[in-house]
Amino acid sequence: MSVHDDLTTVQRCLDDLARSVGRLEQHLGRGGLDMRRVRTDADHLRESVALLRAAATTPAAVQRPDLVTIPDTPYDDSLWIDTDDEGLGARDRRAP
Repeated sequence: MSVHDDLTTVQRCLDDLARSVGRLEQHLGRGGLDMRRVRTDADHLRESVALLRAAATTPAAVQRPDLVTIPDTPYDDSLWIDTDDEGLGARDRRAP
């Protein structure tokens, strides 16, 4: 099955769930905390599947970033003149 087919199947199941929740609301009423929670959860599932469907239809924007070559030659020491050695303090002082 393709992703589109799977999403369609999930959408169909969520439609069935929404109908079932609607029937439960008719029997049990809408006001109870448990019923509101079930309705909210079903709505969240619908929203999540809609987001998945939107993500599946957009072109694959996730690409590997270009690799950056790091040279093996040592860095220029003048880049580090005004910095401290991390965790060791300044050069003219002793570490604890």
